[in-house]
Amino acid sequence: MAKKIKTMIKLQITAGKANPAPPVGPALGQHGLNIQEFCLKFNEATKEKGNDTIPVEITVFEDRTYAFICKTPPASVLLKKAASIEKGSGNALKQKVGKVTKAQLREIAERKISDLNTDDINQAIKIIEGTARQMGIEISDK
Repeated sequence: MAKKIKTMIKLQITAGKANPAPPVGPALGQHGLNIQEFCLKFNEATKEKGNDTIPVEITVFEDRTYAFICKTPPASVLLKKAASIEKGSGNALKQKVGKVTKAQLREIAERKISDLNTDDINQAIKIIEGTARQMGIEISDK
């Protein structure tokens, strides 16, 4: 018999750096989960991913057990890394803050495709391009 799901928790945690401090502790504690155990499991699962921000979906069951799925880092994080910038533009239409190449866009799209709502790499590239434009990042053909 399948376990009954109590709730879903979505967090973004730096790979390998989960700890009981907020946001992890309070989010899990209110559902009676073992926070330290989750931190150990998450850190073990993500230690290879460097300093990337990893979105994690935690499914909490009524018997206080849980399962979690690690997603790929947000497109904005990958774009900032590719363009070597700290943050996106406050006014994306007028102020450009960096540049990425078509090859970099394709690389990001290939990495993110499992979390996007498409199987077509060209559509995935368009989604990532849209995110780049919203952040004030120019796309160059080179």
